[in-house]
Amino acid sequence: MFPHGREAGKVSGGRNMVKDNHDCPLTRGERILVAVDGSKFSDAAVDQAVSLGGVCNSQIFVISVVDLYPEQMAVAPALVEKMSQEVREHLDRAAEKIEKANIACETIVHMGGTPHEFIVQEARERAVDLIVMGTKGRTGLDRVILGSVSQNVIGHAPCAVLVVPYNV
Repeated sequence: MFPHGREAGKVSGGRNMVKDNHDCPLTRGERILVAVDGSKFSDAAVDQAVSLGGVCNSQIFVISVVDLYPEQMAVAPALVEKMSQEVREHLDRAAEKIEKANIACETIVHMGGTPHEFIVQEARERAVDLIVMGTKGRTGLDRVILGSVSQNVIGHAPCAVLVVPYNV
């Protein structure tokens, strides 16, 4: 018996896998993409992705986008370095939480001024079943993912999108 009511089982063809005694609430939930920016809103999204990932036996991809334009990168390399380090810390913290729940995890970083495009692109390329994101993120120069990003992802996503409020 595995933690959280999971048990080893066989599927047709004799292949071993882990199955849940609970049904996954998603039609397909094998691949989840969660967007993070280090805010309490994205922390809530990671928590929801972990909850779903545990029940659905998912692989979770964690993405963060450094929201800088090429012009900013050229004139402010110290800012790029600072923001890149912050993003790496957000991703590492999320990955640690996911891996602690015994869920397979991969982190993804993109640099550019259109976070929703990178999120949608990764969802398509990785055949993601669900995108999970918080309702708000940061503002100003510290902005990585924000509320309008969630709206744009919803409008262009190739899969279901779960937008998680902070107070869940």
